[in-house]
Amino acid sequence: MIETFFTAVAVTLRIVSNPLGNVFQKQLTAKGHHPLLVNFLTYFLLSLVCLVIAFTVHWKTLPQPFWFYSIAGGIVGALGNGFLVKALQKGELSVLGPINSYKAIVSIVVGIFLLGEVPNLWGLLGIASIVYGSYFVLDTTEEKFSWSLFKRREIQFRVWAMVFTAVEAVFVKKVILLSSVSVAFLSWCWFGGFFSLLLLLVYCVNVKAETQKIKQTDLGKYASLVACIGTMQATTNYAFDHMPVGYALALFQLSIIVSVWLGHRMFNEKDVRKKMIGSVIMIVGSVVIILLK
Repeated sequence: MIETFFTAVAVTLRIVSNPLGNVFQKQLTAKGHHPLLVNFLTYFLLSLVCLVIAFTVHWKTLPQPFWFYSIAGGIVGALGNGFLVKALQKGELSVLGPINSYKAIVSIVVGIFLLGEVPNLWGLLGIASIVYGSYFVLDTTEEKFSWSLFKRREIQFRVWAMVFTAVEAVFVKKVILLSSVSVAFLSWCWFGGFFSLLLLLVYCVNVKAETQKIKQTDLGKYASLVACIGTMQATTNYAFDHMPVGYALALFQLSIIVSVWLGHRMFNEKDVRKKMIGSVIMIVGSVVIILLK
């Protein structure tokens, strides 16, 4: 009973913290901050916080596969978050958020092979409902739900972000199984930060010039972003430790309701009623997963 309560709290915090973090990412990139620098600084600042945890970890006792999955997770995580921030730079939060609903499908497919987590019929029906609900949201775009929609750069960036972070979720679960929730969080921050730094170098971003764009008034947004992303990943790890990855990701899609609402309130994005209808359909799918798993 207590475990169920804490899992429910973790999922709720994850649902709220993720879209809130997206808001701060969108606000910072809208002010001209480079998406890859925003991505790196998030990891970097979280890594500094993790130094307290690092001294309590017995690194030599960790098995070799831990390092493999940590590195793999860091690579795909850095790429996924980089694409996400780039997508938020130009796209609508209330449209890009629902696209993430497909992450559950990607993770379930990968999870079947790497984790042996095979969904039952109710799980598949619930996920299908979540995907069906996303059609209503995407139908509010100029291209409607069509192949031409995926020609838009921000949509392409969001799809790539979804794929990479979906694979990352499976790697994170493997790291948790090989260590612990807290060590997996530290691993996520450090390896994500390292490969985010490599992305800055690969794309020849002038870090000094971009850093100078950060004003004192931006520090509060960066602090809020770090708090949201830190909460998001910590609660994600806890949820992964207590339930299958595919089901957890399906529940996380409830955050699209918050994304639609924040997109309307913070950025004056339109068609909120139709987007909310799609979100309700997704909720039905999530309820099916919770009650009938």
